[in-house]
Amino acid sequence: MAVSAQRIAVIGLGSMGFGMATSLLRAGFVVTGCDVSADSVARFKAGGGQGATTSAEAVRDADVVISVVVNAAQTEAILFGQNGALEAMAPGAVFVSAATMDPEIAKRLAARVEASGRLYLDAPISGGAQRAAQGELTILASGSPAAFAKARPALDAMAAKLYELGDAPGQGSAFKMINQLLAGVHIAAASEAISFAAKQGLDIRKVYEVITASAGNSWMFENRVPHVLDGDYTPRSAVDIFVKDLGIVQDMARNAKFPVPMSAAALQMFLMASAAGMGRDDDIAVAKIYAQVTGARLPDSKGGAK
Repeated sequence: MAVSAQRIAVIGLGSMGFGMATSLLRAGFVVTGCDVSADSVARFKAGGGQGATTSAEAVRDADVVISVVVNAAQTEAILFGQNGALEAMAPGAVFVSAATMDPEIAKRLAARVEASGRLYLDAPISGGAQRAAQGELTILASGSPAAFAKARPALDAMAAKLYELGDAPGQGSAFKMINQLLAGVHIAAASEAISFAAKQGLDIRKVYEVITASAGNSWMFENRVPHVLDGDYTPRSAVDIFVKDLGIVQDMARNAKFPVPMSAAALQMFLMASAAGMGRDDDIAVAKIYAQVTGARLPDSKGGAK
């Protein structure tokens, strides 16, 4: 099917979903967006997309349905809840799940969707809102050859790197959880390091310059610490995302009887930040917990220290 002939529904027009939907528009697809926020739908329509108020309305006549929500519970509600997508989807259409979830849940959702005569692709995403808007995500996908064939033009429009990780749903989610384990540990470590530097009385902007040119650097340190330097904790990815994702890692590890002490320690720091009212702040807000406990002075949004 030609790109211009494929119709796409994107359910979830948050920071990631909105960028993915606009990337699909640029690639020439007919795209309908749906979100609980009427303002997000209106903004998408103003940019040339079509809008819907329910999942069922969004997916009618869609060849590919892309779900960009936070977790498994929201994915299940989109599929099977009131005004759910599944019964309204055309036979043979593919449901692409971008949420981060336990691989076992992904397998169960896939089985229910496939039993109805539709296709399912387990396709969690990585890369952040900017790369979503540029069509340069990393997509970690697994599913049947038929699901890949149906979804491939849309996936190619959203991704700089598409990894095909097997024909069984759940593999994509398993790969994503390994990524989230590392990402969460690296964010917690970056928070600890920059706060410790501040407590030592170091110029933390110079610390950032030195570390990003040294062996101790990580992608998360380089990407997130500027938020601390600017005192800007506007969420690009929130603390509570890692409360959820590292919690999934713990559940998976416990079931496998596999020790994960590094991610367990990181989870406690995210939990502390969430309990302190920072759950919706940027995930590097963990640094503020270190500062509160130790008296380290970090920049505020006006460029001073607090």
